[in-house]
Amino acid sequence: MPGEATETVPVTEQEMQQPQAETGSGTESDSDESVPDLEEQDSAQTQTQQAQLTAGKPLQTNSRLLCLAPELDAASKLLRIGGRLRRCEEIEPESMHPIILDPRHPVSTLLIKDYDTKLFHPGPERILAEMRRKYWILRGREAIRRYQRKDCPVCQKFRKTPQIPRMADLPPPRLRLFKPAFYSTGIDCFGPYSVKIGRRGEKRWGILFKCMTIRAVYIDLLPRLDTDSFLMALRRFIARRGKPFEVLCDQGTNFKGGERELHQTYAELVPELQEQLASQKIIFRFNPPHAPHFGGCWEREIRSLKQALQVTLGTQPIPEETLQTVLIEIEGILNSKPLGYTSSNASDPDPITPNSLLMGRPDSSLPQVMYPQSELLSRRRWRHSQIIADHFWKRFIKIYLPGLQTRSKWQRESPDIKVGTTVMIVDPQFPRALWPIGQISQVFPGFDNRIRTVEVKVKDKSYVRPVAKVVQLPAIPD
Repeated sequence: MPGEATETVPVTEQEMQQPQAETGSGTESDSDESVPDLEEQDSAQTQTQQAQLTAGKPLQTNSRLLCLAPELDAASKLLRIGGRLRRCEEIEPESMHPIILDPRHPVSTLLIKDYDTKLFHPGPERILAEMRRKYWILRGREAIRRYQRKDCPVCQKFRKTPQIPRMADLPPPRLRLFKPAFYSTGIDCFGPYSVKIGRRGEKRWGILFKCMTIRAVYIDLLPRLDTDSFLMALRRFIARRGKPFEVLCDQGTNFKGGERELHQTYAELVPELQEQLASQKIIFRFNPPHAPHFGGCWEREIRSLKQALQVTLGTQPIPEETLQTVLIEIEGILNSKPLGYTSSNASDPDPITPNSLLMGRPDSSLPQVMYPQSELLSRRRWRHSQIIADHFWKRFIKIYLPGLQTRSKWQRESPDIKVGTTVMIVDPQFPRALWPIGQISQVFPGFDNRIRTVEVKVKDKSYVRPVAKVVQLPAIPD
C-alpha cells in the first residue's frame, strides 16, 4: 500500500531472533529492560532479514518470523505475513497479509494510540483484534498493555492502582518491652447493637482498648458516640488497667473531642498543678483519615470480636446487661489467645497469652499454673508477681517477637511520591469517574523517612490521605 509505506517499518533484530512468533500469549511478565541491550544491532539485522527475503533465501531457524511465513512486499518494501489464508476469498488482501511491525518503534506506538483513542480506551484484546486487520505487531498484546499502563493518561485514570510503598518497620508502640500492659494503647469503636430497655429499644456501641505490645484487650460499652461517653470510658479504663503513656486511634470526632477537652482542662489548671501533672499527660497519636490499615493491630481484634458476637447474639435485640456480660466474656476469650506457635507436645511449657501478664495464668477460667521455678510459689510472696512477669517477657521475646520479622505483603520498594505529583484520591463511595483529582501539596515522612501519608490539594480544599489511597497520574497539561 503506497499510503501505508510512510507509516510502517520492518521489524527489528530483537523480534527476529526470538524462537516463536506472537500468537496471543504475550504477558506483562516480559521485562522491558531486556530490549535496549540489542537496539544497536536492530538496523543491521533488519537489513539482513530483508536481504535474505529479497534474494529468495530462507530465514534462520531461530527467527521469530518463521511460523508467520513472511513475505517482502515489492511495492512498499515492507514485510507482510504470508499465513495460511490465501484461499479465503471473503476477506480483503490487507487483512489476509497484514504488515509486520516492531512493537517498540514510534510508528507502532502512534498506531496503538490512534486505535486506543478511536475505540474509547477499551481493553488490550479489543485493540489487538482491530489492529490485526491491517497490522501484525509482534508481541502486540504486551505493547498495547505497556502503552496503556505508561503512556495513556485516560487508561491510567480508569485502570491504574495505588503504588504502595514497602511495609514499614514496626513502630515503637509495638515494641515497648518490659513495660506495663496497655502502656501503648490503640482505641477504636464498633457497633451499634440493639438492646432492650423495658419495652423500648435503644442502640449501644462498644469501645476496644488494645495493648500494642502484648495484644491484650479491654472492652467497654458506650451509650453514645460522643466526647463525654468516650472520656468516661477512658476514666473507667484507667481506673482498672492504669494510665497509658500514649493512645493511638483514628480521627473520629469523639476521639478528637476527647483530646481537645483534656488539653483545655490541663490549660485551665494553675501553673503549680501543671508542673506536677505534666508527667501524667496522655499522648494522642491520630492515624490519617481513610487509613484503617494504619490501625490493623486493633482492627483485627474488632473483626474477631464481631465474629464472636455474630455467633452468640445474631441480630436479635437483648438486654443491656446481657450485652455487657457477653462483651466481657469475649474480652476474656481474646486475652486467652496464645501468642505465637502452640506446641502439640504435652511436655512443652504452656503457651503465653495476654492473661499470663494480666493475671499470672494463661486463662481466667483455669486455676493458677504451677510453674517449676522454685521462687514462683515459695514463701517469699513479694517475688511472686515479678517472677511471673519475668517468665512472660522471657517467653514473649523468645517465641512471639521473632514472628513479627516477616512482611506478609507490600514487600517491594517503590519510589517515594513527591510534592507536585498529580494524583487521584480513591473514594469507594463514588464511581471511579467521580474520584477527585489534585496535586500533592505536602508529604509526611515516617520513622524510616519513607512517605506513606500525603496532603492532596483539590481546588481550594486539602485532604490528608495515605499513599495507599491515591493513584498517581501523568501531569495535567496547562
